[in-house]
Amino acid sequence: MRVLYIGDVMAEPGIEIVEQVLPELRHTESIDLVIAQAENVTGGKSMSLADMKRLQEIGIDFFTGGNHTPKLTELHPALEDPSQSVIGPANMTDCPGPGYKYIDTKKGRVLVVSLMGEKVGSPIDIDNPLGTIDKILAENQDDDRVATIVNFHGDYSSEKRIIGYYLDGRVSAVIGDHWHVPTDDAMILPNGTAHVTDVGMCGTIHSSLGVKFDSVIPRWRDNIQTKNEIELDGPRQFNAMLIDVDKDTGRANSILRIQKILD
Repeated sequence: MRVLYIGDVMAEPGIEIVEQVLPELRHTESIDLVIAQAENVTGGKSMSLADMKRLQEIGIDFFTGGNHTPKLTELHPALEDPSQSVIGPANMTDCPGPGYKYIDTKKGRVLVVSLMGEKVGSPIDIDNPLGTIDKILAENQDDDRVATIVNFHGDYSSEKRIIGYYLDGRVSAVIGDHWHVPTDDAMILPNGTAHVTDVGMCGTIHSSLGVKFDSVIPRWRDNIQTKNEIELDGPRQFNAMLIDVDKDTGRANSILRIQKILD
C-alpha cells in the first residue's frame, strides 16, 4: 500500500498549497492513505474543526499532532473519539485522547501513532516516548493491520534517529517532524522500517518556519516580547514522504521525498 505523510501544514498558506498539490498527487501516485501533521493548521497553533473538514474534503484521511494540538478546545472531543481520524501525542500528559488510532483503508487497517520528543519548544510534561510506544505496540500486538505509521514530533535529531532504529522492524515507518525544515536522509532501515529525521513543512518559503521575520527578529535581537505573525506572501512549499508498504509483512519497500514549490 502507498502512504503519503504530509509535513506540518502551517496556517492558511499551508492549507492553500495542500489544496493545490494534493488532489492531483493522490491520483497520479495511486495513494491509499494520506496522513498530515496538523498541529499548526489554524493560525499556526492547533486545528479548528472547520479547517479539519476543509482538509478532509481535499483528500487528507488522518491527522497527527504535536505540542500545539490541545490549544483549541473545540478539537478535544475529536481527539478522544476513536471514530475521528485525528490524534495528539500519546505521551503528552495534558493532550486529550489516546495518541493512537486505527483507520480503515481499501488495503486494510492501519495503526497511526503520534509521539513527542523530550524537548519541543517550551517545557511540556510528557512521558518517555520509548516506553510509551512499547506499551502501545504491546497492547495492539494481536490486532490485525497492514501497516503501522509512527510520527515523532521533536527537536533533537539524535532522538529522531534513535527512535527510528529502536522501532526498526517493528513498525512500517517512523516520520520525524517539527523542524519545518526537510532533511535529506530518508531511507529504509536494516530491518524494513522507513525513516526520515524531518519531513519539512507546507507553507511559505521566505519565512522563519512560516512566521514573518519582522515578528521574530526583534525578539531575538532586542529581547522584545513579540507575537508570531504568519507570513502570507511569497512562494509556498509542499513537503511530504511517500512510503510504499508491503501489506503482507508491514515493512516498507521504499520511501520517497516529494517536494513542490509554487509561486
